[in-house]
Amino acid sequence: MKAKAKEITPQELAGIIRRHPRVVALTGAGISVESGIPDFRSAGGLWERFDPMEYAHIQAFRRHPAKVWQLLKEMDETITRARPNPAHYALAELEARGFLAGIITQNVDNLHQAAGSKRVVEYHGNALVFVCDNCRGHHPRETLDFSRSPLYCLCGGLIRPDVVFFGEAIPPAAQADAEELAQHCDLLLVIGTSGEVAPASYIPAIAKEWHAVIVEVNLEPTRLTFSLAHHFLRGSAGKLLPLALKEL
Repeated sequence: MKAKAKEITPQELAGIIRRHPRVVALTGAGISVESGIPDFRSAGGLWERFDPMEYAHIQAFRRHPAKVWQLLKEMDETITRARPNPAHYALAELEARGFLAGIITQNVDNLHQAAGSKRVVEYHGNALVFVCDNCRGHHPRETLDFSRSPLYCLCGGLIRPDVVFFGEAIPPAAQADAEELAQHCDLLLVIGTSGEVAPASYIPAIAKEWHAVIVEVNLEPTRLTFSLAHHFLRGSAGKLLPLALKEL
């Protein structure tokens, strides 16, 4: 099956960025794999060992917090070990040079901010931020003792990472910010996501509706390659984005 999107090189991507200088990036799990965070859905990912409905649904957390904390502790160890890779730094540099208007990320790993990106819409939250599920009060991570989980707030509520569990809606502010970026970009870079998970999967369609050029950067073609993307850059974002940046 021939991909609809035209395959391009990093050098051609640089040319597209020059012609469409208001760029927005939509990033998914694939961009962080090179930082040591496996894609939850891939072979060896967390969903192979933890049923998401049992360990990542908000009702499961509220009913069986000690059980869900088995997953949360493992997730925390993986994320706190991870460091930004060249793809994260390339996007931060693109923003610093005035090309990138912002990043919409489905990841909860804080790696874009760690690399220096300033405008990051955390569509699914941030796993390094902890809040009370009841009063929404913030609890600095360094004050928490994970060996005593589940953790409780002074109000009696359960403490949790500030991420979107299954069964929860995207925070309205994140949804509004993501849509605003998608509607006002000339070029949407879709990096390391298959575009299968709703509602983040609607963002490329919104950008295209508002006449943005869609460039997909992925190891292999996805549904987006055949349906929405204009251009497809095949390979590792950590290798390809710095090459495009160099060309700029």
